[in-house]
Amino acid sequence: MSMLDQELSALLEKVRTNKPLVHNMTNVVVTNFTANGLYALGASPVMAYSPDEVADMAKIAGALVLNIGTLSRELVDAMIIAGQSANAHGVPVLLDPVGAGATTFRTESALRILSEVKISLVRGNAAEIAHLVGEEREIKGVDAGDSAGGGNVDLAIRAVRELNTIVAITGQKDVITDGALVRIISGGDVLLTKVTGAGCLLTSVLGAFAAVEPDLMLAGTTGLAFYGAAASRAAERTSDLGPGSFQVAFLDELAKLHPGSLEGRSVIRELSAAAAGDRR
Repeated sequence: MSMLDQELSALLEKVRTNKPLVHNMTNVVVTNFTANGLYALGASPVMAYSPDEVADMAKIAGALVLNIGTLSRELVDAMIIAGQSANAHGVPVLLDPVGAGATTFRTESALRILSEVKISLVRGNAAEIAHLVGEEREIKGVDAGDSAGGGNVDLAIRAVRELNTIVAITGQKDVITDGALVRIISGGDVLLTKVTGAGCLLTSVLGAFAAVEPDLMLAGTTGLAFYGAAASRAAERTSDLGPGSFQVAFLDELAKLHPGSLEGRSVIRELSAAAAGDRR
């Protein structure tokens, strides 16, 4: 086991031991799946949306996850209240800009949150992240086609510089960067794209690791790697059954994760942002 794999495994055990409280302001489509997924991982989920309580909830959480999947102006206002409270109390805030680019309101709402709250990490697909930095990529509803090439590395580095946060772009290969170090994680399974809320749960899983690890590159890498490993194992068990069985098996595999789960399931490649730029 590599030194990095040892660090990731230790962080998984830390989540299991600490059971961090993750405050999710997420969308109505995925609330149940997100809660069950966090429980399976070993974290403690809470969903609170009212502006009357979000500041109090955010300050006692280990992490705050903001997800704009089902959006309203009132919800954005509440997210900003929660985010500013989290900032004031040293709680990491993660943003999932679901469907950014699909409508002007979505894009503007995500950018408003980024401007009024210090975001620790943004996770989205390539089209969502591209729209946050003014690039046009195809998006339909809240889904987007995947771009697995090196362009996602360049996009992620640009997004870090423009959004002033760690950026994770997920797809066939996941990319996470702080603008200096880049990690590319291979793993997972295409069946994740057939389960509503798989990406939303992933952001909350990253929140669970961020709640126990101040090095957010390490926290994000750990979440991406173990999430992919669980998906790979679930897909192997349900290859002849379909996405419904996969979803249930995936929750089971999140619960069964252990330090050896990454072996043969997730491959992590590191490079510097400077080296990534030299490829052009």
